[in-house]
Amino acid sequence: MQAVTASHPDAAAAYRQRRTPRQMEAEVFVRANRSIREALAEQSPTAIARARADNRRLWDVVLGLVMDPANQLPAPLRSQVASLAHAVLRECESEQADLQFISEMNDAIAGGLWN
Repeated sequence: MQAVTASHPDAAAAYRQRRTPRQMEAEVFVRANRSIREALAEQSPTAIARARADNRRLWDVVLGLVMDPANQLPAPLRSQVASLAHAVLRECESEQADLQFISEMNDAIAGGLWN
């Protein structure tokens, strides 16, 4: 089986069409976790810093979205997600970031979005 690449835009488009918007959002968290796993496997300070930065950017966006007054999620859910985002962002900024914690939070959000 051949991997979907830029040389197969029709295959990539077909893949995206089979996914709901929530599933596509879940995939962003899955990709963020992939960067964590690869960085931990490499034990490269540069890869770990990149994974932390990628996750920080992801959770900055999440926080911005749930803080937006136009967001239509129920207020209690928005508050819970904002609290989670703050916790993950604190961990991303920590000198000794717990990448396992960040990964678990990514998994939890991806799982919720996928359903």
